[in-house]
Amino acid sequence: MQIKAPKGTKDILPEQTPAWQLVETAFCKTCHNYNFQEIRTPTFEQTELFQRGVGDTTDIVQKEMYTFPDKAGRSMTLRPEGTAGVIRAYLENGLASAGTPLKLYYILNNFRYEKMGKGRYREFNQMGCELIGSSEPTADVELISLLYSFFQNLGLKNIKLKINSIGCPNCKPAYAKILKDYLRPHLNELCEDCQDRFDRNPFRILDCKIDCDSDIIKNAPLQKDYLCSDCQKHHNRVLEQLDEMDLEYEIDGHIVRGLDYYSRTVFEFVSENVGTQGTICGGGRYDGLIEELGGSSTPAVGFALGVERLLLEMESQNHELAGIAPTDLYILSFPDTINQAAKIAYQLRNQGISAEYDLMNRSFKAQMKYANRIKAKYLIVLGADELKTKKIKLKRMVDGFEEDINLDSLQAKLK
Repeated sequence: MQIKAPKGTKDILPEQTPAWQLVETAFCKTCHNYNFQEIRTPTFEQTELFQRGVGDTTDIVQKEMYTFPDKAGRSMTLRPEGTAGVIRAYLENGLASAGTPLKLYYILNNFRYEKMGKGRYREFNQMGCELIGSSEPTADVELISLLYSFFQNLGLKNIKLKINSIGCPNCKPAYAKILKDYLRPHLNELCEDCQDRFDRNPFRILDCKIDCDSDIIKNAPLQKDYLCSDCQKHHNRVLEQLDEMDLEYEIDGHIVRGLDYYSRTVFEFVSENVGTQGTICGGGRYDGLIEELGGSSTPAVGFALGVERLLLEMESQNHELAGIAPTDLYILSFPDTINQAAKIAYQLRNQGISAEYDLMNRSFKAQMKYANRIKAKYLIVLGADELKTKKIKLKRMVDGFEEDINLDSLQAKLK
């Protein structure tokens, strides 16, 4: 019986990887423009990291983590998101000594056992940033503006920024009581998950994808109307700077994000296109997470962006996603010239020119077909006469134009 990829995973095939490389390269370039440095963390961590960092009341910890005992019986978990691992690395490696703000970015694969859908997999890829050390509203806007720059670099349109403030430990408890008092009479009308969230994390009810259209949720009191003076001041300054930078946004009091560590600013970039109709990326401030994981009280803000969802969005906007890159030159050779073809290809490749030659002992006709299949830009025939006279014909494959050149000038001509 043929072995297949596990349910919820996906092979990224050679004709698809150029599109991934395109968005990853654009993301790296944008991050470097904002002076963010790349960090890479392990694929699995101690389970406790995510229990404490992501939060025991979240769906991720409750239902979705891939957790297993290692050979020594310690509980390990495949990374379900990027932030907790980055903060663990920050603390373990003494990155606080590097000065503040510390600006980090990552491109990681994550794992969650969740329901699959369009652009949603159990192994999925995220690009994200973490800005550590600044409590200023300008840090929140720094990340939002980075995302605007990234989307503009990709040529994406019709993506809306939705923003909210979910308060801090000083104003959240009072609001939680107000929210629960409102929801309590309607509890039986909500889905099972929301009934379970009522005691553990009532804020998540506002973000429920099942009950989001109900009048109960639509008419619920919102945290943004019950902020303490410090949170309100922070929120106002974020909005003022967005206005000053002409970055459009919509205030959405129902955005709470799905992770326990968020406080104050939370935001999402949402597609307005038919292709995805959902959140492309989300993030916010998490001023208490570093202390929760054993560090000193340190403010931070970050975001994560789903690569699969982003590529779907680009496709829905009719962006031409690059396919397999064409080969610069195919060297059509024969048994008595194969060694020289290999030598020429080696020399060209070392000079940054992609080159191919026959590895299958194909016929002349079969080699021509192969050159067309790999979309070779140019072709030369390397026979015994060509080696002896050092005179070759350089054929441009797109239109069949041929030019007589000296074999020694091939590299310069192709460059």
